[in-house]
This record gives sequence, structure tokens and C-alpha cells, in this order.
Amino acid sequence: MTPAGAPLPSLMLLWLASVYGVASVACFIAYAVDKSAAVQHRQRISERTLLLAGLACGWPGGLLAQRWLRHKTAKTSFQIAFWCSVVVNLAAVWWLCTLY
Repeated sequence: MTPAGAPLPSLMLLWLASVYGVASVACFIAYAVDKSAAVQHRQRISERTLLLAGLACGWPGGLLAQRWLRHKTAKTSFQIAFWCSVVVNLAAVWWLCTLY
């Protein structure tokens, strides 16, 4: 138990959910900005940046943006890299959770 009375695992889950939530919103916004830039023929956000945003716990927002905005869904190489980054992120989070 922590001084506030909440069990430590509950606080960790709340913290983890907050990290995923904030990162997902940021990642969704990045996809939306890139989609807008693509439509308007402006400078784009690099695929590397989008993938790193997903790897940094933002992949749920990236997945949502791909579906809602129909962005980055047809490029097979990006999809493979995206799903590999999801697996790496989930494995890293699982490993970190097993430490506590």
C-alpha cells in the first residue's frame, strides 16, 4: 500500500493508462497532420516519426487514426513496421510490469 492508501499495482496501472492515453492522442494528431499535409501536397511527417510515436505507447492512437482517417493503410512496408513496433512496445511493457 502507498501512503495514499491505493495499492501500488493500481497506481502503476493508472500511470500506464495515462501514458498510453496521452501518447495515443499525440500519435493520432501526428497522423492527422500528416494526412492533411498529404492531401494538400505539403511537407509530410516522416514514417520513422510516426512509427516512433507508436512505439512510445502511442500505437492505439495510431491504429485509430489509420482506421478513421484511412491513412497509411495501403503501404505494406509501413504496416509491417507498425505491427512490429506494437509487438515490441507490448513486450517491453510486459517486461517492465514483471519487474514490479
